[in-house]
Amino acid sequence: MKKVTMTHYMELLATNQPWNLIIFMAIPVILAETVAITELFILFKRDTGSGIRKLNKVAGIIGGFYFLGVFIYLFFNAVIPLTTKGGWRGIGDIIAVGFYLSGVVPLMGMALLELGAIYKNKTPEQKMFLHAVFVAIFLAVAHIAMIFGMLNPELLMVGGGNMNM
Repeated sequence: MKKVTMTHYMELLATNQPWNLIIFMAIPVILAETVAITELFILFKRDTGSGIRKLNKVAGIIGGFYFLGVFIYLFFNAVIPLTTKGGWRGIGDIIAVGFYLSGVVPLMGMALLELGAIYKNKTPEQKMFLHAVFVAIFLAVAHIAMIFGMLNPELLMVGGGNMNM
């Protein structure tokens, strides 16, 4: 029977069940999806003051800083060791982990926007537009990470074996 190889992305989620799945997938996705769903209502109604907007704001701030913590932890405990020891399982593995971690950019962008640290002197419409752009970017990178994360990394390997970077 052939051993099934998985990306480090999937291995992380499958290890230490259910905790890694909760910490690295459920919490960030619940916060991000809360932002995405409430964003639709806000954009449709041009709502800037209701409870839905407050939920969107709180989920955006918490999600951004939570994922910054995930990013820092995984960067130092996974990315650097995998890179220095040549432990990557091919380009699909790198894409999955890289796109997962790149989610920190739009999520922190949302958090900083909500806190008024960026785009301070813009109109509410301009801020709403940038917020929606951050949501769209996060959804795109998260789905790319999931697609490549679920792929058997051997399918994209040339010559087999681990990659030395």
